[in-house]
Amino acid sequence: MGEKAKSFVLIMVVIALSALLLRVVIGKIIEITNSQNEAMAQSTLKSIATALDNYARDNQGIYPKALSILSQSKPAYLDKDYAAEPSIKGYSYSCTRLDSSGYSCYAFPTKCKLTGKLAFTVTTGNLLISEDCDKKE
Repeated sequence: MGEKAKSFVLIMVVIALSALLLRVVIGKIIEITNSQNEAMAQSTLKSIATALDNYARDNQGIYPKALSILSQSKPAYLDKDYAAEPSIKGYSYSCTRLDSSGYSCYAFPTKCKLTGKLAFTVTTGNLLISEDCDKKE
């Protein structure tokens, strides 16, 4: 084998090993980011549920009709309307049920498996449930 062929093979081996290493590193970065996003989504949903429960406690057991009321009231129960934001740390938030008797709010990753692997739901009484995001799509 000529010298040029040996150099070419060596370059190809280095490129293959670099690609493999890069794949492992990127996978680990995505995994860490997903964990951080999921922790933030859980925390945010718990804050939303606590704000909803506090609002109901202060208003004769009646929950607000919209999440925006929690950030617009004086004093504010939440710092912002999370449902109005398109995405926060890879998750979008919404309340599918929000009426005078209770609530059901969720956090769903904007890109399942890339920004988070779990979808979270919190219901009246601050009950938090998680499931794989691909089951909810």
